[in-house]
Amino acid sequence: MALQHAASGERIPLQRGDNDIAHFTSVALAKTDNMELIRLVLPQERAMPQHMVDGEITLLCLEGEISCKAHGGETVLKPGEMLYLLGGVPHSVHANVDSVALLTILLKNGSAESKVFNTEK
Repeated sequence: MALQHAASGERIPLQRGDNDIAHFTSVALAKTDNMELIRLVLPQERAMPQHMVDGEITLLCLEGEISCKAHGGETVLKPGEMLYLLGGVPHSVHANVDSVALLTILLKNGSAESKVFNTEK
């Protein structure tokens, strides 16, 4: 079954539901040939291992606290703070507390294939 994405002009709720954290309910909100928009839900201590995406990304913290390692350093995002990364930059993401973020990926050639380099525990 194909995932339903929002249509142009459609309202997109970003708040998490009561069970989102417990069930790790991240959802692709919209996708075109050039962009993918994802509401990312990360339970406390949940990590996305180091990976990279071909296109540029932004990560906007909506709720909680998220750490992102990239460019040899670590950036902590709190609600209302955003991180931008160029395409091809290896990065990892870790939720310090239950968190929700808005992830935007600019796609190159209609693909957002990520490449995992290693796994963090």
